[in-house]
Amino acid sequence: MSLDFAATTPLTATEEARRQIEICNACRYCEGFCSVFPAMTRSKAFADGDLTHLSNLCHNCRGCHYACQYTAPHEFDLNIPAALAEVRQDSWERLARPQALARMFHERGVAMAGLLVVALTLFFALIAATRPTGGEGFYAYMAHNMMIAIFIPAFVAPLALIGLSLRDYWREVGGGRVRLRHLAKASDMAGRMKNLNGGHGDGCNFEDGDRFSQKRRIAHQLMMWGFLACFAATSSGTILHYVFGWYAPYPLWAPPKLLGVPGGIAMVAGAIGLAALKLRADPDLGARRVWGGEMAFIVLLGAVAATGLALYAATGTGAVGPLLAVHLATVMTLFLLMPFSKMIHGFFRFTALVAEAGKLEKTR
Repeated sequence: MSLDFAATTPLTATEEARRQIEICNACRYCEGFCSVFPAMTRSKAFADGDLTHLSNLCHNCRGCHYACQYTAPHEFDLNIPAALAEVRQDSWERLARPQALARMFHERGVAMAGLLVVALTLFFALIAATRPTGGEGFYAYMAHNMMIAIFIPAFVAPLALIGLSLRDYWREVGGGRVRLRHLAKASDMAGRMKNLNGGHGDGCNFEDGDRFSQKRRIAHQLMMWGFLACFAATSSGTILHYVFGWYAPYPLWAPPKLLGVPGGIAMVAGAIGLAALKLRADPDLGARRVWGGEMAFIVLLGAVAATGLALYAATGTGAVGPLLAVHLATVMTLFLLMPFSKMIHGFFRFTALVAEAGKLEKTR
């Protein structure tokens, strides 16, 4: 283990993470905090792929930093949350296609998302101005077939790009054969946000180093489960339309509304919670250069849900047309930016949990 702090050549993000992880591996005080530390103890030397794997297991809860005795002003100057955040961010950008777009969004996310929402709002407003000859509800402003023709490619193409990124990630971290039990364990970990409980069940220190809190875990769960409920609402509407011939608009008791309305409310609450916590948290314990992109992603998710709820509330009024254009614009912006925004973190972290389940099984 090299502890040459006199070197004048700046270390790369990967080299700095390796230096810090090697010190952590010698100490092991934080072994029970999250999945990173048990995974770290399997190795004495860390290849680049090992660091990529550890960084994507990290949920940036920051508990290890506040518990560490080797943070500044100690000469070791450890800041594991920031070191892993930089490697994690680099993996998302490096494995994205195209890389330049990913770097641009993460550093200028607010401007990019805002401009795209405005441009797409104008686009959908122009389409709505043509007013189809028939249709009820939303379809009175945009024909169903046109909506499908626009959104299917905008959803499938980004998913294909994400699939290519995850394939490269799997190869880089040395992921083995996937078993059903690995997926089940990863799903359980992700669903309960286990890596945000601080290892002891009291929560993490994300926004306050002196106090444990479940706020970030709850906000993440509201956002995740709310998003999945909204996705299920859209999926159920598709099934009702094509399989049962039951066309929108749907009553409140129908599956699309039973899932979509609570899901939208949960997403808005989650976005408010995540944004508030991020504003209070120390930016030096994350990847500071992408703070704006991360906040843009939170705001975009909240806007998707809020505009959807507003659109439902405006049913039967003259506000439906303008609100529909804004809502469709925010949804398409979210879809188009999926491979480049922080939306990618859900895919990478789940994949890391699957890989870790397999690696852990091999050591037993």
